[in-house]
Amino acid sequence: MALKATIFRANLRIADMERNYYHDHALTIARHPSETDERMMVRVLAFALHASDSLAFGAAIGTDDEPDLWDKDLTGAIRLWVDVGLPDEKRIRRACGRAGRVFVYCYGRGTDLWWKQSAAGLARPGNLTVIHLPPEATQALGRLAGKNMQLDCTIQDGQVWLGDGDATVQVEAEHRLGPRP
Repeated sequence: MALKATIFRANLRIADMERNYYHDHALTIARHPSETDERMMVRVLAFALHASDSLAFGAAIGTDDEPDLWDKDLTGAIRLWVDVGLPDEKRIRRACGRAGRVFVYCYGRGTDLWWKQSAAGLARPGNLTVIHLPPEATQALGRLAGKNMQLDCTIQDGQVWLGDGDATVQVEAEHRLGPRP
């Protein structure tokens, strides 16, 4: 019998001073059995960084046709495609052909090797942005995970803070490729 996803809920309050976006989101997050708390919370962080009323979680794990997050217009055209982790170069190039903008938030062990192997091939698409998240930050994000979360995210001057009232994680992302968000 196949294992089912675990459901997490998060009330996410976003104060994004860079985009003048101030909104609360009630998120339902399905965590695949093979997904870690760290990866799930990186998806939540990516949601906060690109939040809109039309941004949605995809069924990325186990599917090549959907990203971790995406934003579609009313016609179904993909405006934004977001992957987290170390996706295959072929998958990223295919996403660049399907979406207006593509973001990859790379993190974890093997990031430097993945970047060394993929950087040349990923330099071609003009709609791709690659951002590296430091391991200390993503591991700390993983410790914020809970079945029912109350999260606050503040984005200002290139800095991101995500917290749950007891702990706050500062994320200083490193821009590696492409247009800035």
